[in-house]
Amino acid sequence: MHTDQPPVSRLVLLLGLGMTTFAFAPILVRFAGDTDPVFLATIRTVSAALMLLPFWLRMRMRDAQSGTEVRAWSRADNLTAVAAGFFLALHFVLWFASLSFTSVASASVLVTIHPIILIVVESATGSGRFGRLTWFGVFVAFSGSVLLGVMDTDPAATYSNPVLGNALAVGAAVMFVFYLLLSRKLRAKGGWLDFVFRVYAGTAAGCLLILLIMRPSTDATLMAWVCGLALALGPQILGHGSLNYSVKYVAPTLLSTLILVEPVFAIVLAGFLFSEIPSFAESAAMMVIMTGVGLSWVGGSATPKIKGQ
Repeated sequence: MHTDQPPVSRLVLLLGLGMTTFAFAPILVRFAGDTDPVFLATIRTVSAALMLLPFWLRMRMRDAQSGTEVRAWSRADNLTAVAAGFFLALHFVLWFASLSFTSVASASVLVTIHPIILIVVESATGSGRFGRLTWFGVFVAFSGSVLLGVMDTDPAATYSNPVLGNALAVGAAVMFVFYLLLSRKLRAKGGWLDFVFRVYAGTAAGCLLILLIMRPSTDATLMAWVCGLALALGPQILGHGSLNYSVKYVAPTLLSTLILVEPVFAIVLAGFLFSEIPSFAESAAMMVIMTGVGLSWVGGSATPKIKGQ
């Protein structure tokens, strides 16, 4: 049990806010209109880093003045944080791009298969061993993804290129796995703000580098800028931030399972705002995917619980 264990009510509130803001992420991307996904991701990530900068500087100054001993970050740690941030930047760019070609429902569900990919990677590298239930969940989730992909090849599909959009969403999930693998050990280096700011600074730098290399259009309406700022404050700082804060106190299984709530909320919002109603077959495929993800994590560890209870 951690001596700095926060109240359970605070964790519940933070996670509730985080999951809610995640659901609004694809909605905000859609409201940004035709803004290039690389530029929108850059607005989001640079804004998030700048929002956190004064708080991080204040924390560092306060620690220096009080003589508080802070665990040092080595050059290797900082390079790892930058690398983790770069993969998170690729995650955002690919996922934003996917929403230009496929539905909010498909993109939101497919991007949440990263726990499945993480299990496969950890098994292949020998860093994790998993039981039959876990692998059954992997098989179920993979089957659901294939089923969803087959249904989205329908020539009469409403969206411009759902197959490409789905592939981009899966690619975003893969990038998120690399981000998790690199950042997992860094979280133990110090406090939440110190960790998050360094990784988010790396994410902003990654998006700026991609922007300079690809040179996309930087035309953006006022609404696009507002959406970019909202994405920074909501899904990134409150959403990802709540997960990064809670992972020190909450079982990873519970956090990974909670992520499955996000596509459900996003699908409901897209239905109300954009009239994007998945067909019965698509809904069934999405339920298969989320069931598989849930089974894989239930089989991968003990019953989820908040540490310290």
